[in-house]
Amino acid sequence: MKQRDVPSPVSGAGPRHRGRAQENPIIDPYRWTQKPPLAAVCPQCGAVFRQGRWRWGKRPAGAVEAVCQACHRINDEYPAGIVTLKGAKLGRLKAEMIQLARHQEQAEAREHPLNRIMSLEDGADQVVIKTTDIHLPRRIGEATQRAFKGELKTDFDKGNYFVRVDWTSPD
Repeated sequence: MKQRDVPSPVSGAGPRHRGRAQENPIIDPYRWTQKPPLAAVCPQCGAVFRQGRWRWGKRPAGAVEAVCQACHRINDEYPAGIVTLKGAKLGRLKAEMIQLARHQEQAEAREHPLNRIMSLEDGADQVVIKTTDIHLPRRIGEATQRAFKGELKTDFDKGNYFVRVDWTSPD
């Protein structure tokens, strides 16, 4: 089956609330502005677009192929969120922290297939986790802070649909 051309997002088209457009819309540049007329399946990850959202499931009969927003971001290497874990205690706790981040990804991805870890860079003095959405980094950061204490700083860039979460271990 051929890949279907899916409408690309149009900049400036903001969400509407109660019939009025938001003054300062926060727009994901990878979000579709129009839904496909039929069910769609991402040829890369197998997620299914049905009834207005992406889900995990069987490929519906007659589904067209369309790359989901998460795979599109991964292909472009353009993360929506970055989590940086660093500090004195990172060395001996690194494996546990990475396992915690993966667990948070699995829990989130069950209901939201577009919320994924794109890459995980395990450096000598820090771990950098890049994600396909803005919600998973906050979830990873908060879970890390609950489990290991430390300082958590979240910076959301409204203009660019991007979040940076920095966690630093306590001394």
